[in-house]
Amino acid sequence: MPARKLITTPFTAASTADDVLAGADLDGVRAIVTGASSGIGAETARALAAAGAEVTLAVRNPAAVTAGPRSRVARLDLADRASVRRFTREWAGPLHLLVNNAGIVTGGPAHTAEGWELQFATNHLGHFALATGLHAALARGAADRGEARIVSVSSTAHMRAGVDFADPHFARRAYDPQIAYAQSKTANSLFAVEATRRWAADGIFANAVNPGGVATGLQRNFTPAQRKSLAEAEAAGVFTYKTVEQGAATSVVAAVAPQFARTGGHYLDDGREAHPVPDDAELAEHPHGVKAWALDPAAAERLWRVSAELTGA
Repeated sequence: MPARKLITTPFTAASTADDVLAGADLDGVRAIVTGASSGIGAETARALAAAGAEVTLAVRNPAAVTAGPRSRVARLDLADRASVRRFTREWAGPLHLLVNNAGIVTGGPAHTAEGWELQFATNHLGHFALATGLHAALARGAADRGEARIVSVSSTAHMRAGVDFADPHFARRAYDPQIAYAQSKTANSLFAVEATRRWAADGIFANAVNPGGVATGLQRNFTPAQRKSLAEAEAAGVFTYKTVEQGAATSVVAAVAPQFARTGGHYLDDGREAHPVPDDAELAEHPHGVKAWALDPAAAERLWRVSAELTGA
């Protein structure tokens, strides 16, 4: 059987969020963007609102954020299960677009009150609980407009590691912040695969995106080893830095582009679906690929079960 043709769009690494939204009318679209206080989250929220969407900026510190036109600010701490429950309980009405953008990087071991590794807990488990808690709102949004979309922000870092189901919280293995981050980014992609499988019948479709290298506050906790690794990858041509406006573009492609209407479980890079590569592929040779472990249906289903058990979803 011939390989399925990958989904392409007119957009490239140089495209900006505004380029993607040129001529778009998002009037009536209700969206949530997590981590929208700075970086690509803030730019994603701004661009969506400028195109007419009603955008909720879900952030840990609302006092540090000023809402722009057609937007509001709400508190959400993804590492705090009570905060996530409160946010989903207080949401009223349909939801058409959920952009799971927030993410953290730690320089050393850090855990939540439950003992969960903090990067996995924030980047994946918190977003998992948020999405499952908003499922009914997304289904109502899909009934309104024919579909609802979830954008799960992953990273090239996913190529460093799959999910270690035997020890996801580093209780027994030596802690490596880069591997912990990579695991959480693989989880972001696997979530999109299984969410689409489970929720497509409700009109809900999820896709993962790699925004590319963007200098944001995410790097503030990098260790010297992480900074060295990043510099080496840049020197080797694995990636070149994008502007924040360019970094937000692929999230917006997954959010609004007609090429991704009513289809999910894909991993996007530079505005189009990335080509799959084997798990042993070298990052330097395939900087715009997606590893098999990040799209594996069996791993996605297993991760969903584990995440549901942990979060009580």
